[in-house]
Amino acid sequence: MTQRLPPSLTSLDVALAALLRGVDPLAPVELPVTEAAGCIAAGTPLLPACPSHDVAATDGWALCANDLVGASAYSPLPLLAAPTWVEAGDAIPGGCDCVLDADAVEVSGPLVQVLAEGVPGQGVRRAGSDIADRAPAGRQGHPVSAADLLIARVAGLEKLGVRQPRLRIVNVPDATATAHMIAGIARTAGLDVTTLEAGARDEASIAAVLDASSCDALLTVGGSGVGRQDAAITALTQCGDVLAHGLALQPGRTAAVARVGKVPAVALPGSPDHALAAWFALVLPLIDRLSARQPRRQVTLPLARKIASSVGIAEIALLAREHETWMPIAVGEWPLQAIARADAWLLIPGSHEGFAAGVPVDAYLMRE
Repeated sequence: MTQRLPPSLTSLDVALAALLRGVDPLAPVELPVTEAAGCIAAGTPLLPACPSHDVAATDGWALCANDLVGASAYSPLPLLAAPTWVEAGDAIPGGCDCVLDADAVEVSGPLVQVLAEGVPGQGVRRAGSDIADRAPAGRQGHPVSAADLLIARVAGLEKLGVRQPRLRIVNVPDATATAHMIAGIARTAGLDVTTLEAGARDEASIAAVLDASSCDALLTVGGSGVGRQDAAITALTQCGDVLAHGLALQPGRTAAVARVGKVPAVALPGSPDHALAAWFALVLPLIDRLSARQPRRQVTLPLARKIASSVGIAEIALLAREHETWMPIAVGEWPLQAIARADAWLLIPGSHEGFAAGVPVDAYLMRE
């Protein structure tokens, strides 16, 4: 999609600073464990040790390893009394420190013989081995992972403290595919997403659904250019304050940042590549500020070939991981097949001319 530029371009740094000005982290909320995946952990409780005492890790005979020295099938060790049989999860009886398999103990009438040695801790899950005493339920400022959810369930938690920004997306007609892409990415990132449809591409129809109540961030998708049918920016001007329109960002030049009341807003272009680039450069930092997220993980690898960039324009390159290098597959303009293939993205500042081949660069993963 070819788009004409606004008369002047605002640097990405200036636009981002304007968007984030006055934005503070949200207060934590408690969500059911089933709904907390992907949200940013906040106010995580300290958990008790699990298991709270030594338990059997397998079905078998509970014994003391020191009493079994020298036992083997060739030299069975007789016992005066039958040992205690335990099932996986049962408490280990006092005086015992190992669990032998069923066939390691032979019970024949009144005679009990042990046919193998044991090692302290064999077949035993130690107290606190699954969850250490006073371990936090998730890492503060990091996304709640499937492993975090498993630990929470094992610990018996029903709710987790998280920060979950409420994102409202306004879909301008003819940008539906892009709006669905952005909504899907946002839900995967743990946001509470509501999508509204503008009835038409005109200013009044878009303004009618620019409702910033009950949300923490507002996005419009489509209609952010300067074409005769592009009315998202004038609608935002009618409902709030447009802080910058037209960014020195490629892709993403016709994006805009605004305020609707006190709610930060971003106008994303309707083209998938421009919208995704603006999501990376503007919306992710906004979400991170609202959720008090710790810095996103970057992967450092050398470039397989050089990246040239124009001074004065921040550019985002798509990278594929090949033989422990980052291979640039799209810079500035992104074909859809490059988006599908990319493993990571790299922001090249407007003050930079690019990177030479072999230079290590820090790239953000497309999917964490």
